[in-house]
Amino acid sequence: MKILYAEDEIAMSEAVTEILKHKNYVVDTVYDGEEALDYLLSEKYDGIILDVMLPKMNGIEVLQYIRKKGIGTPVLLLTAKSEISDKVEGLNAGADDYLAKPFAMPELVARVGALVRRSGEIIPDHMQMGNITLDRQSYELGSPSGEIRLSKKEYQMMEMLMKSSGRPISTESFMTRIWGYESEAEVNVVWVYISYLRKKLAALNANVQISALRGRGYILEAAKNA
Repeated sequence: MKILYAEDEIAMSEAVTEILKHKNYVVDTVYDGEEALDYLLSEKYDGIILDVMLPKMNGIEVLQYIRKKGIGTPVLLLTAKSEISDKVEGLNAGADDYLAKPFAMPELVARVGALVRRSGEIIPDHMQMGNITLDRQSYELGSPSGEIRLSKKEYQMMEMLMKSSGRPISTESFMTRIWGYESEAEVNVVWVYISYLRKKLAALNANVQISALRGRGYILEAAKNA
């Protein structure tokens, strides 16, 4: 399951993100409303967690915009405000749930679980391209030749590649969405993980391959000899 989490309090953001990743959610973390909107207009998520008091564009404004665009992904609003009027405003704007700060982490995790279930959309457990399948629950990459369990970052990169619909993904996109803005990792770490994934695709006799497009990034496509 993939979650977008928008929160400008860095310590809070890091703590919640770590908990959600521990629960096997894939989390894109952003720190202002404009950035949240950019992600929501370019990616598909199973659930959205929006802090109301975001810089540049507040959570209510982001929520209203995506609903006008027909994006029905379930949304959990987080805010320090607990007045009834604030809750009503958020729910009327299209929120599916509302949680006031401070909150207990187990309650947040439970609400996120309920959130992604209530959309009514069946989220497939497997993604497929060519003869390769990616299990979203076990992190296993499989083919008729067998299965290989991926590390968390390998899984996140493969999921991005399989969801890209033929569009190349830049090194910068991999860095920001998987390692994060604050990461001290060098950009060549992306190439290292691409190399890992290529070896695993080869071991599975995959009929798809990860190709590098000069100046544009990486793309998952049919193997040239397939």
